[in-house]
Amino acid sequence: MTRDAPQGWQASLALRFERRADATLLAERRHRGPLRVQKALYPEGPAVCHAVVLHPPAGIAGGDELEISVEAGAAAHALLTTPGAGKWYRSAAPWARQTLNFEVAAGAVLEWLPQETIVFDGALANMQSRVRLAAGAGYLGWEVLCLGRRAAHEKFSRGELRLGTRIEQDGKLLWLEQGRLAGGSPLLNSPVGLAGFSVSATLLAAGRPVAPALLTACRAIAPLENDAQYGLSVLPQLLVARYLGHSSEAARAWFTQLWQVLRPALLGREAQPLRIWST
Repeated sequence: MTRDAPQGWQASLALRFERRADATLLAERRHRGPLRVQKALYPEGPAVCHAVVLHPPAGIAGGDELEISVEAGAAAHALLTTPGAGKWYRSAAPWARQTLNFEVAAGAVLEWLPQETIVFDGALANMQSRVRLAAGAGYLGWEVLCLGRRAAHEKFSRGELRLGTRIEQDGKLLWLEQGRLAGGSPLLNSPVGLAGFSVSATLLAAGRPVAPALLTACRAIAPLENDAQYGLSVLPQLLVARYLGHSSEAARAWFTQLWQVLRPALLGREAQPLRIWST
């Protein structure tokens, strides 16, 4: 009996960053299928290596399986982003999956700052993330999810979205979240769910203690979208920011403002918005 050939793209990208003298280098990159990093970028000097993760098909369809693995070696500092919005297309039956595996060594920093993700009506999307931090490592990442294409008057009435995020430090669990949201579910409009909003976003800063004054400074930042709901909370070695609204641009703008406050305090670097975010 032979196995059926896999449907869709089977793609993987593995990156390893190393600190050498005063610079962070992209020491290794391996890919299979349509996932790429073209070159290492240094817009803020040699200490921080920037990489833009490219997915040439521009969207994820049913049957696609993408895996991105990133290793930041001791004292390295890497920042990853994407060139544009990610898209999860409608599927007739097969699921699509994206898996993120991040390993951050002692004293290293990894930032995962993608542009927004648009989940089309009828998509079957499974998004899983796992971050393993050594003692003294730092991580800052966000995800901005748009359910349906609001500009096209499309709602998330069919399909399903599954989410999972796990963050550990030195073998200790810092954050574990799992979600399952069906298209047309009452949770989309419930006050205990998405309260009728089409954009749901989360920012996580992990691995470093958050001082009360830093939390106060972050809470003083209000988003541009007047009717959005938002909030911040602190757990041991973790800050969580949540956003519900209708504007992905406003969600990213708020996260960028938070990043500009959090980055120097937690990661030791001043923050300047990336040029690719405005192109």
